[in-house]
Amino acid sequence: MNDKMIDLCRKRDAVVILRGVAEDEACCRLLRLIGSDIEKPDEYVSDYCDFVAALYRENTSNLSEHLLKVILEDENICIVQAAKGKTPEPEMREALIHELKFFQELSQLTPEDLTDGLDFDGFLPKWTISDVDFAGSYNERLSLAGNFGYGKWAKSCMFIYRDGKIEPVMKHDKQKLSELFGYEKERRAVIDNTLALIEGRPAQNVLLYGDAGTGKSSTVKAVVNEYRERGLRLIEITKEQLRDIPAIIDEISDIPLRFILFTDDLSFTSGEDCFGALKAMLEGSAAAKASNTVIYATSNRRHLIRESFSDREGDDVHRNDSMQEMLSLSARFGLRVNFSRPDKNEYTSIVKELAEMNGIVLDEKELSLKAEQFAMASGNGRSPRTAKQFVASLVSGNN
Repeated sequence: MNDKMIDLCRKRDAVVILRGVAEDEACCRLLRLIGSDIEKPDEYVSDYCDFVAALYRENTSNLSEHLLKVILEDENICIVQAAKGKTPEPEMREALIHELKFFQELSQLTPEDLTDGLDFDGFLPKWTISDVDFAGSYNERLSLAGNFGYGKWAKSCMFIYRDGKIEPVMKHDKQKLSELFGYEKERRAVIDNTLALIEGRPAQNVLLYGDAGTGKSSTVKAVVNEYRERGLRLIEITKEQLRDIPAIIDEISDIPLRFILFTDDLSFTSGEDCFGALKAMLEGSAAAKASNTVIYATSNRRHLIRESFSDREGDDVHRNDSMQEMLSLSARFGLRVNFSRPDKNEYTSIVKELAEMNGIVLDEKELSLKAEQFAMASGNGRSPRTAKQFVASLVSGNN
């Protein structure tokens, strides 16, 4: 091991603030590699290739950019305090400065640096490096920690709740507001309410209800994508997980970000009791209230209840009261936004804008006629979803 590697190993062993960086597989392999014995070629080549393989699995061959990404996402005491508006203590700040210098140096290691003196004449895969400013980039992230988050909250803007854990969705819906047409008034109401949440003003829980395919879920996800860099995050939960809302609130209440708890296609049947947790959230109970969190739900039913004639029967003397409680659940949402099926003119307008966005040039009357025929043939009727499917068929040449 040459003097440079010995020095890097000493600095590696002194890392305290950014120790969590080693949890990333590629970084872990690199930190091991700089301490490997180059005088044992077989073991060294194995460690070398383990590192490169882990780096490639991150869909990159650029060591500098990957290492910076991992550091910017790391959850540590300095960034947690910064996100809460606090200044790390001088000793912590000093340690952070030295560690960033170490990782800056590490990020500039080339394949040649790590194979100099290696007794091996076979092929070895390589990586690239680039000029990155670790200290400058990290200081900027510290100043914006309340927007970008840290740890898993920096990895994505959308999350799911699974097996009692909130997990980031790495390949989430990239829907943009600019790609949604029609329903400007309805969408504006959702946007304005979300901005109130982001800006720390009183925000309402929102029910987006109406016909299928009208863009209710797309609106919510597009809003999250639009404002992710202002600290907005979405956690999707199923109806059965509504009971876990207090546990979710406990985890996120102290996180300096803004959260939408999102439930898609929500409806209940009589006899179900999982709506109790939702009711508690909507009514702001102590166990389910957090100033940084609102709940957004979509439903094809305004009253959220699937009711049959048999539900009206029975010997429960309080049956009417029970049914009224369930039917009034939607009224507990502070904001209710109706996405109704578009009429012919609205549908044609959506089709036209989608066609223009996709570079399709057709006579307006011909486009309108074909769009109407497609809606009738599909059996789904007019809706933004149908319009999107029609335009997709034009793009693919199937119409």
